[in-house]
Amino acid sequence: MLTPEQLAAAHKANIEMLFGLTRKAFEGVEKLVELNLQATKAALRDSADNTQALLSVKDAQELLQRQAALLQPLAEKAVNYSRQLYDIAATTGSAFAQAAEQNAADVQHKAMAVMDNVAKNAPAGTEAAVEAMRNAVNAATSAMETVQQAVKQAAELAEANFHQAVAQAQQNLPSAAAQAPKTATRTRRNAG
Repeated sequence: MLTPEQLAAAHKANIEMLFGLTRKAFEGVEKLVELNLQATKAALRDSADNTQALLSVKDAQELLQRQAALLQPLAEKAVNYSRQLYDIAATTGSAFAQAAEQNAADVQHKAMAVMDNVAKNAPAGTEAAVEAMRNAVNAATSAMETVQQAVKQAAELAEANFHQAVAQAQQNLPSAAAQAPKTATRTRRNAG
C-alpha cells in the first residue's frame, strides 16, 4: 500500500508533468503563430512585388513568362512552409510521446512494486493467485511496450514518408516550372 508521502510525491510528479506538457503545447502554438505570421508577411510582400511586376508587362508573351516564373518560388515556399509546420508538430508530438513513455514506465515500476509488496505479505496458500497476478502485470507491461514500439515505428514511417514526399515535390518543381510557359503558349495558340 502506498504511504501518504508516496501519494503526495506521485501527485506532485503528475502536476509537474502536466505543467511541462502544457508549456510544450504553448511553445508549439507560439512557433505555429510565428510561422504563420512570417508566411503572411512574406505572402503580402510577394503579392505586392508580383503585382507591380505584372502591371509593368508590355505584351501577352511577357505576361505568360512572368506568370510562369512565379510558380516555382510559390511552390518552393509551400514545400518549405509544410516542412516547418511538420517540424513543429513533430517536436511537440515527440515531447508528448516522451512524457507518455516516462509515465508508462513509472506506472509499470509502481505496479511491480505493489506486486512485490503483495507477494511479501500474502497469506500462506495464495502463492498461485499472487503468481497469476504477477503474470497478468507482466503481460500488461509487455503489451504496453509492444504498443509503444508500434506507435514509435508508425511515427518513424510517417516521418520518412513525409520527407520522401517533400524530396519528390522538390525534384518536380523545376520540371513543373519549365512546363508552365509551354502550356500557357499552347493554350494561347489554341484559343487564337
